[in-house]
Formats: sequence, C-alpha cells, structure tokens
Amino acid sequence: MSRVSVPCHVKGTVALQVGDVRTSHGRPGVLVIDVTFPSVAPFELQEITFKNYYTAFLSIRVRQHTSMHTPAKWVTCLRDYCLMPDPHSEEGAQEYVSLFKHQMLCDMARVLELRLILRQPSPLWLSFTVEELQVYQQGPKSPSMTFPKWLSHPGPCEQPVPLLEGLPDPSRVSSEVQQMWALTEMIRASHTSARIGRFDVDGCYDLNLLSYT
Repeated sequence: MSRVSVPCHVKGTVALQVGDVRTSHGRPGVLVIDVTFPSVAPFELQEITFKNYYTAFLSIRVRQHTSMHTPAKWVTCLRDYCLMPDPHSEEGAQEYVSLFKHQMLCDMARVLELRLILRQPSPLWLSFTVEELQVYQQGPKSPSMTFPKWLSHPGPCEQPVPLLEGLPDPSRVSSEVQQMWALTEMIRASHTSARIGRFDVDGCYDLNLLSYT
C-alpha cells in the first residue's frame, strides 16, 4: 500500500500539570505536541513516523470531522504506548518509530488535527521529546490491483502444460492406494488368507503336509 506525506505544522511543546508538580523542559513529566494541517482537507491517517528522544510513553489524540452540524471532537486513539522498554535506561531512547493506523484504538478517518502526549516518569532524563515528525495518508492503490484476473487465475484452457510427462494421474493413484488398503484390511481380517505366503513354522508344516498328500 502506497503512502503520501501530509504537509503539517508542528507546534512547540506545551508542559502539562502532573499532580502538584509543574512540568517544564528541564523536569520530567508530561509534554504535549500539537500538529495541525492547515492546507489539507480531512484525510485518513495511514502512518506516523518520528524519532524518539527519551520519551517513555506516548498517547495520541485526534480531532475528527463528524458533520457540518456538529463540532469536531477529540478522540484518544493510542494510550500510553511504550516507546522505551525501560524508562530508566537508554534502551530504545533514540530510535525511529512507525505507528500505523491498525495500531490505533479508533478509526483514523476525517482527521483534522493531531495531538501527541509525551510522558517520561523517570527523573533520570531531564529532556525528552520526539523529532522529525512525519504524517502520511493513504495513497493510490498499487497497480497490481488493476491487473486482469487471468494473470493470477488462468482458466482451464489457459493452464500451463506440465513440464514432466509420463507421471501417473493423481486421482488414479489415490484410487489404487485405497484399493490396496482395502485388500490389506481384508487379508488381515481373514485368518486363512493371512497364513498364505508366511514362512513361519506352521506355514512350512502345512506346505509339507500338502506335498505328501
């Protein structure tokens, strides 16, 4: 599936209140990044990519257009998504992240605005944010979707000629195997028939009796 970059305007981070601690760029807490799309009509969000910079958890909210008579509403589509496996270490602290629409908890259609809520509960890192933010919408369908059906599903008269000739017919082999299995079961069920061709003591004794009579 192709994707098309959506031009956007990323606003500066805004600190939020966490309990009775006022957050800022110099203290751990919660930061908000608002993303607007001034020159784009409501679109279906396909993917969000960015570089994580010591952000431990991420929540995403979108403002969606519903109808002309009702105001657009904010919906939480991702809540506390873990960007760092361990917020007290550097593991996953500086990595490129891709979030797709199927990872969201709501429909990503008719998006008007995007809000990223960053959280870093560890006091070890005093600065955290996301960088190189890119937003993509669904592009045109792949050309392979417009291929004629006969390219992938040939008809009976268009089936390729077998490369190896002289091989047995699979249906015939299957029926012959079933017949052999049925004959084997009949021989096993018949005690007299089961003695034919055996080379044990009783079998040899019976053959000797037959030779003397």
